Amino acid sequence: MKIVISPAKSLDFESDLPTKKFTECVFLNQAEKLNNVLKSKTPTDLSKLMKISDKLANLNWTRNQNWELPFNKTNSRQAVYAFKGTVYEGLDAYSIPKNKINQLQDKLRILSGQYGVLKPLDLMQAYRLEMGTKLIVNDTKNLYQFWDNQITDYLNNELKKDEVFVNLASNEYFKAVKPKLLKTEIITPIFKDYKNGNLKIIAFFAKKARGMMVRYIIDNDIENVADLKGFNYGDYAFDSNLSTEKDLVFTR
Repeated sequence: MKIVISPAKSLDFESDLPTKKFTECVFLNQAEKLNNVLKSKTPTDLSKLMKISDKLANLNWTRNQNWELPFNKTNSRQAVYAFKGTVYEGLDAYSIPKNKINQLQDKLRILSGQYGVLKPLDLMQAYRLEMGTKLIVNDTKNLYQFWDNQITDYLNNELKKDEVFVNLASNEYFKAVKPKLLKTEIITPIFKDYKNGNLKIIAFFAKKARGMMVRYIIDNDIENVADLKGFNYGDYAFDSNLSTEKDLVFTR
């Protein structure tokens, strides 16, 4: 089984790490190329490009200037422990038992505007570059054009025939993957909550549920769709009436 999730805007480079193991991102050359473009931009440029506050623009200008290769344990951090958003709150990677870390490393992939694809233990430096950013790099007008087929090709190289592929990424990030070119079918869990008597996708809860789904898969050694339907973290339950073969709906 392979799982893809989105990164997070919030980062944590301070907490004690539960493992010293680390790996290297396969797209570091591309990440450096993107950073070289970002490095040339002023805080005002970054504010306009990313539609962020002056404070955030200055923070990320500093990050861009300090970004450098090679990565090591002093200037970088393993990706799954660096991201701090709602998805990662649901995943709670810091509490994953050490004997499960290799399984997490094997199954989980994090889509990234800067790094393309990150394995959980891939080292990364602090950045902000959302996949939807219209960053011009040479003759490409945005990050979707910049990454083109590279992310899809990488995933295909990892996927075995008929291996289950679970999409827990946001639409913004999954647009960087080309489903028609993938060698396997995509399973997409969808999380809905009752609010005022109606079932709705509530962004905050859905994001957290995506992380909890990853944790459920790791905790229970899930390898197939049938077992995936047993997801019950956060009081969610599989709804067969709302689901299709590829879209699995969980409600609470």
